Amino acid sequence: MLQVSTNAAQTWNIEYQAGGPITVNNEPFEWDIVVLGPGRFHVVHEGKSAAAEVVQADYLTKTFQLKLNGQVIEIQVKDRFDLLLDKLGMSAATVGKVNEMKAPMPGLIVAIRVEPGQTVQKGDPLLVLEAMKMENILKAPGDGTVAAIKVGLRDNVTKGQVLVQFS
Repeated sequence: MLQVSTNAAQTWNIEYQAGGPITVNNEPFEWDIVVLGPGRFHVVHEGKSAAAEVVQADYLTKTFQLKLNGQVIEIQVKDRFDLLLDKLGMSAATVGKVNEMKAPMPGLIVAIRVEPGQTVQKGDPLLVLEAMKMENILKAPGDGTVAAIKVGLRDNVTKGQVLVQFS
């Protein structure tokens, strides 16, 4: 079982078994998917065609940024273990403390939306990184206090470079 949530507060419960049927919210889900290239797909569901692209993937937090027919959406995926931890009040977000945020890709810092000493909550916008002609809002990976901002406005950054430190 998987639970998929979007930044628009939509949630779907997905059940599947390898080689078996897929159900979404207990309804059968039939689709055709063709891999077009790395992270690019063509999907057909109920006679409707969609172009899908994985823009950004964070496997540690199980958050993904997808582009569907040109529209960017963010999703959070929870497997049965994440759901069980949530039910027990032991979600992964509360287990590990985040000390820093690193650049997910090379790019240019075009906006800084926080300052040292500011308290942030998971999902709050911290920086805007321009990469491949797209602006990516980098959000707080967890609750905390900004200890230091390690980049300046208009700085070029490399993948994996520390951008923000938390205390």
